[in-house]
Amino acid sequence: MFHPGRTLRALLPLLVAGLALTAPPAPTAAAASTLTNGGFEAGGSGAATPAGWSEYGDTGASFSEAGGRGGGHRLAHWSSSAYKVETYQHLSGLANGDYRLTAWVRSGGGQNAAHLALKNCGGAEQRTDLPVSADGWIRIVVPVRVTNDQCTVSVTSDANAGNWINVDDLTLAPGTSGLSVKGADISSLPKSEARGGVYRSASGSAGDAVALLRSAGMNYARLKVWVDPADGYNDKARVLALAKRVKDRGMKLLVDFHYSDTWADPGKQTKPAAWAGHGYDRLKADVHRHTHDVLGALKAQGTTADMVQIGNEINGGMLWDEGSTAHWPQLAGLLNSGYDAVKAVDPSTVAALHLAEGGDLDGTRWWFDNAVSHGVRFDAIGLSYYGYWHGTLHDFQTTLDDAAARYGKPVFVAETAYPFRLDSEDAHENIIDTAEELVPGYPASTTGQTRWMNDVASIVEAVPDGRGLGVFYWEATWTARTGNGWDPADPSSGNGWENQALFGYDDRALPATAWFRHR
Repeated sequence: MFHPGRTLRALLPLLVAGLALTAPPAPTAAAASTLTNGGFEAGGSGAATPAGWSEYGDTGASFSEAGGRGGGHRLAHWSSSAYKVETYQHLSGLANGDYRLTAWVRSGGGQNAAHLALKNCGGAEQRTDLPVSADGWIRIVVPVRVTNDQCTVSVTSDANAGNWINVDDLTLAPGTSGLSVKGADISSLPKSEARGGVYRSASGSAGDAVALLRSAGMNYARLKVWVDPADGYNDKARVLALAKRVKDRGMKLLVDFHYSDTWADPGKQTKPAAWAGHGYDRLKADVHRHTHDVLGALKAQGTTADMVQIGNEINGGMLWDEGSTAHWPQLAGLLNSGYDAVKAVDPSTVAALHLAEGGDLDGTRWWFDNAVSHGVRFDAIGLSYYGYWHGTLHDFQTTLDDAAARYGKPVFVAETAYPFRLDSEDAHENIIDTAEELVPGYPASTTGQTRWMNDVASIVEAVPDGRGLGVFYWEATWTARTGNGWDPADPSSGNGWENQALFGYDDRALPATAWFRHR
């Protein structure tokens, strides 16, 4: 585990012990239109105040030290006692317009607050929290619109004894940020409602779950499609009905084709029963017909799909065995058959390919390198990323950035989630139910769930060249209801996910729904 360097500066007595960070001194009239010493190289280790920067609060907890991301030094916040400190820099003489602060950060977590901010820029202060990442640097961004020719760049910690952050390589340049996709998979909703599921606002008023999520800021819904499921849910008819509710609320629609009668994922890609005896050529026709049929029906009712996944978590291929990655030419043919059907219904619909294991750089490269070399056509890349399974946030950012740059495509998180508690509401064991399974720095609480979603969204927002589309929360409405378990063929199967929904055990919308309002 990383331990911050105990430089001389860090061990000096705090100059303003316990001082609350209410407001730093007013900006001086310095004519600085570019950020000074954003890499914290000037002054070297233990600089009393990094050159070009000012400090406020418990100033002994703010210092430069060896171990920069790019150069030899970095900014650190740390103290052996609880502290509140701000390291800031005023810029004046800025041309009005949109700006984007970029920084590389690390944090051991545990703070009451730790964030980068742009303020005094003529509008509301803009902040981005520092993700918990002790093992690797993470790039985050803060966008702002300058309307008064000036701005203050701020790094702030409200921390407990021993908490630490590192910040390095800050740049402020013209540009914008933001996510176009702030969505959730709500495929379980119709069956939940049929089994008596109730959804409430945070204040307790019962309401339509689609409307409640829309009012929270959700702008995109993801719906899975099975071919002939045992329980009759997640088929064409049910998807059409739910798609209408989604579009009536002004949201966009992602259709997730599993090409199966049940769950398709890296461990199983079982053909639909109706296709079981079909060979490769027949399967290509099946994929095209089924894809075109569902999407054509959606378009005919005025709910055209905005995005489509051709397969679900297809790390090992789909429609095994013919479409496994052991037979890449055949897998490519099946995927292109789906792509052609998407474009035949509506050329503007985005066709995405979806893998799991969003922190697996080598595996993602291997898969998409093969896809490209076999002529697979696609418009976007979706990755599932669950931090308790798929590597660290640093691993995730590395993989996401690489995929966007290597293949020149926009990227998005097709699935993520986090528990707000560990106990079960029903008799079925939760998939994540022990503290040892959690991501360090993110407790199983409403606060931990909210922070996870905001931090994942911040990483997607920071993908270079504006290629980060956004995030889908997986199964936001899958609350515990008898008969709405994981197995469509077994009405008595339980739900192992209710502790990761976005509605609590009292049916109320959880604080984490606020992530839908991420920039």
